[in-house]
Amino acid sequence: MVVGDIMDREAVARAARRRTASSFHNFAGIADIDEAKDRPLDTANANIVGNLHALEAARAAGAKRFVFASTVSCVLESGLFYRASKQAAERFVEAYFERYGLPFRCCATVPLWPARRPAQRHLPPAQTGLEQRAIAYQGSADAMREYIHVRDAARLSVRILADEYANRHLILTGQERMPVKNLMRMVSEMVPGGVEMSFGGKQDEGHYVMTPYAFHPKVGHKLVANDYVDLGQGLLDCLAELHERRASGAHAEGDWLVSDRPSKV
Repeated sequence: MVVGDIMDREAVARAARRRTASSFHNFAGIADIDEAKDRPLDTANANIVGNLHALEAARAAGAKRFVFASTVSCVLESGLFYRASKQAAERFVEAYFERYGLPFRCCATVPLWPARRPAQRHLPPAQTGLEQRAIAYQGSADAMREYIHVRDAARLSVRILADEYANRHLILTGQERMPVKNLMRMVSEMVPGGVEMSFGGKQDEGHYVMTPYAFHPKVGHKLVANDYVDLGQGLLDCLAELHERRASGAHAEGDWLVSDRPSKV
């Protein structure tokens, strides 16, 4: 592991030169829509200029493929500065292929579960339902999601390195599409005694309700796994892990259930 700042162009270049891997993956940047809408300059620097640093480093190091962690916001009509930055970054990825022949994959994953991030808008932590017997969702009760387990997303992230996916825009998603309220009901039924559920009905800028898809001249190909982790079993595993941590006195803060955007590190 090389720890550094993607805004440090020379550091990124040095990290690329010291590796012999044929693939260069850029998962860095500002990934939160709500954060990005109040930090347009920082968002543009991290997501566009930072991605250019990664592209230059990959090209100079002779990488055979460049994998860019994009977002479904690129095919939405909302998302403000976050969407704009990711769209611009994708254009530069395409331009590097046209100019320098650097093959690419632009992929987005939505939504991941279980994910470990301390600030999550879309679903409350399983920990809340287990400890406080109450879970609150600030968005619409009718919001729909196609959940995918992180293990399935990881497998698909390796699968897209195959030549058949070269120079394509891919959306890695699950096969189980359901309203958010149904997932919350599943959690309630799994927790002994049930939990109290509430919905705020809030619709934030950039977050979709029924579908992440909108008309867009550039088509994103949906990729799903034939062999995948069942949603119900995944929830049970998540609750069981949290229960074991509580029983052992371990600190479980930050063990979140799902994420609505690709994890960026």
